[in-house]
Amino acid sequence: LATALNDRGQVRYLRVEFAAAVEDYTAAIECQPGFEVPYYNRGLVLYRLGCFDEAMKDFRKVLELNPQFEDAALSLKQAMLDKEEKQKRGY
Repeated sequence: LATALNDRGQVRYLRVEFAAAVEDYTAAIECQPGFEVPYYNRGLVLYRLGCFDEAMKDFRKVLELNPQFEDAALSLKQAMLDKEEKQKRGY
């Protein structure tokens, strides 16, 4: 079920239905908390929405579950840089 919810979230993400995608990823996480992929996917959506703190929390959880998840490590670094840049510019 967690995989199906994650997959539906992907479809919604591609349709630019971000709120619905986040709901699906969250449901997948609730269904299977040790499944790192929906945390990563939710983090990507939150990142795109400019919710850097929430995105970083999800990326950190991915790395806690799977330290070898390189895309999550890269995404975490990028979110940290973008948050810092946003703060410098006063947004």
